[in-house]
Amino acid sequence: MTTQETIELFNKYVIGNYNRLPKVIVRGEGCYIWDADGNKILDMFPGWAVSGIGHCHPKVVEAIRKQSEQLLHIDNTFYSEPQGKLAKLLSERAFGGKCFFCNSGAEANEAAMKLARLYTPKEKYKFITCEGSFHGRTLATLAATAQPKHHEGLLPLMPGFIYVPFNDVAALEAAFTDEVAAVLIEPVQGEGGINLATNEYLQTIRQLCDEKGALIIFDEVQSGIGRTGKWFGYQHFDVIPDIMTMAKTLGGGVAIGAMMARQEIADSLKPGKHASTFGGNALACAAAVATIEAIDEEGLLQNAIELGEYAKDKLEQLKDKHFIIDHVRGLGLMLGVQLKSAGTDIVNKCLDKGLRINCTHETVIRFMPPMIVTKEQINKAIEIFDNVLSEQTE
Repeated sequence: MTTQETIELFNKYVIGNYNRLPKVIVRGEGCYIWDADGNKILDMFPGWAVSGIGHCHPKVVEAIRKQSEQLLHIDNTFYSEPQGKLAKLLSERAFGGKCFFCNSGAEANEAAMKLARLYTPKEKYKFITCEGSFHGRTLATLAATAQPKHHEGLLPLMPGFIYVPFNDVAALEAAFTDEVAAVLIEPVQGEGGINLATNEYLQTIRQLCDEKGALIIFDEVQSGIGRTGKWFGYQHFDVIPDIMTMAKTLGGGVAIGAMMARQEIADSLKPGKHASTFGGNALACAAAVATIEAIDEEGLLQNAIELGEYAKDKLEQLKDKHFIIDHVRGLGLMLGVQLKSAGTDIVNKCLDKGLRINCTHETVIRFMPPMIVTKEQINKAIEIFDNVLSEQTE
């Protein structure tokens, strides 16, 4: 099929709830994708951070092939080896918690909030979340997402959510009541614009939760599984969560989500209280195991640190050259370029020149390359970005 034929197919049969780029992607390998017209694109925002170890990583592809010949899915009334192995690998790399598996970050956050309600006394039913956060698009996670633009047309929202400014300790303290079951927060806001929590802010959350009998839930859907240079973003701070959620990179491109909780909290999720038909299926778990093993075997955590610093330095050098850049921020390979004006046109022009990046909150360019990225690929991405910024001022 031609590009236009595929687009016409979508226009006729697929609900138009996405603003799609006018390209049909037919193949992916490593840090590159190819469209139906044969154009090769350097992907510095792979699958909205899903393909964190690159497109079609050989180890993940082989794990999928092998598992697909044995067992694709078995319901959770049975045990399965891939699910158990994955839970062990994740627990060992985090805080020793127990896992519940689902299919997405939104599902993981739903499970986390439900568990917090089950564990805490019944009078505790409220959640504190931060302005600029993004936790999903289900009705509950949408209510948790403190961004009014996502609420339009869906009011009234599910009650019980308290919004506070990100990193504002005084506002957090003022909002905390005995009715709060948990604070749900991203250590690094992704969709919100690559905003890093301060250690003081997270420490204050921990202190208040301990004093009030509430829980900390860290949403690591985007920052988890190595992207920041550590297995999880929280490991850059001196705070350990009670519950944590993850997805995106976890499956190496296959849909999977997970929630981890300290054992005494996890025990509140008793049979019949929560479930996911496809959650923890053998295929997705095998892919996730292979993803974790690839990160270990290829030293990708260290690569995320070194190449993240390299990319950030290269982007900061552009600040002196282009007035439109206000500053650069981020952690590991989770980088944001704050612009002084809208960046959508810049993203589109970069794509035309063979570079895929992203713009969020209208003025933040996100660079989130796969952890396998090389200096040469970063240099190429910076070159294209630099050229487009130069054209903007001509």
